[in-house]
Amino acid sequence: MVIRFLLMNAFAVGGTIRTTFATAGALADRGHDVEVVSVLRHRADRQLPLDLRVRLRVLADLRPAALSGPGRRWAAERPSRLIHAGDVRVERFNLLSDAALLRYLASVSGGVLIGTRPGLNLAIARYARRGVVTVGQDHLNLDAYAPELVDAIREHYGRLDALAALTEGTAAKYRALLGPQNASRVVVVPNAAPPPRPAPAALERPVVTAAGIMTARKGFDRLLRAWALVAPDRPQWRLDIFGEGHGRPGLERLTERLGLAASVRWRGHSNRLIDEVADSSLFAMTSRLEGFPMVVLEAMSAGVPVVAYDCPTGPRDIITDGVDGRVVANGRTRLLAAALAELMDDAGRRRALGAAALETAGRYGMDAIAAHWEELLAELAARR
Repeated sequence: MVIRFLLMNAFAVGGTIRTTFATAGALADRGHDVEVVSVLRHRADRQLPLDLRVRLRVLADLRPAALSGPGRRWAAERPSRLIHAGDVRVERFNLLSDAALLRYLASVSGGVLIGTRPGLNLAIARYARRGVVTVGQDHLNLDAYAPELVDAIREHYGRLDALAALTEGTAAKYRALLGPQNASRVVVVPNAAPPPRPAPAALERPVVTAAGIMTARKGFDRLLRAWALVAPDRPQWRLDIFGEGHGRPGLERLTERLGLAASVRWRGHSNRLIDEVADSSLFAMTSRLEGFPMVVLEAMSAGVPVVAYDCPTGPRDIITDGVDGRVVANGRTRLLAAALAELMDDAGRRRALGAAALETAGRYGMDAIAAHWEELLAELAARR
């Protein structure tokens, strides 16, 4: 099959890009003709690796040197009219990317086209040609979207051949939204865990890690407040936070106000995040909202137990509390601090949860997920 994944920006970092690259590589390994299409490009090099067998196409190059043509800079400075205003990343798109995306959708006459965010899914549903098998992916969940975006999803997603949700709970909400006539189009395809490491994490270093883009949604402010309850009695432990984003200066100021400068390290972006996590003893995730957090699977695949808030959605879909990690009530700072403290103080308990986490991650192996995608896409193509 010819399979194309449509991303907003393949030159950034994030769970959606990582899992898309991994799935594309696995499908190429199975003999399919796979392409990743990046609507936007803002830098020279990718920050994440992509299988050499997967082609990468750019629709709108926004680097300064590429905007020198007549009208290109003008179009790049005008807001998008194509991407739905309710998509939280709508401001990243513009008239130049609109024109490029519409030209691309008009040029694709067959194969499979998979969108990876609501604005792109809606564009595919409305403008892809009839001969194309169209699939939308939801990397978050319906609760994350503004009412006007949900209305557009209700109106247009029924034109897609399938909608892939990451959890059964999200899929059930989509089936209710889209109605019985479209319920069969909604399927569950979780993200895949990375391949197992040669040896699981030793879980001996007094380090807790966390990672993500520095935005309010990722909830690092909540983590810092819990850490303030844990750190004073455990001076040998430190918290390493990986990632970048516009929220980092405010988080650093909060670190100072809470008196945590000695125990919190801001590590920035890492190209070897899994290695860094595997060199720690615990992973913490305090997001306010998720879809199916890849970073949780990545930590578990290294044998590192995760302590997470029960945010919608993902943590409780992956982690069984007390068996392969800890999931505590969303936003309950003292409960999170107690769960962290329990595992920081008990190496035997950490190792038991870490071994179970490794086993859980194995159920999300890429071979199984790629086979699921292959079966789904073959079925949709056969219907066509």
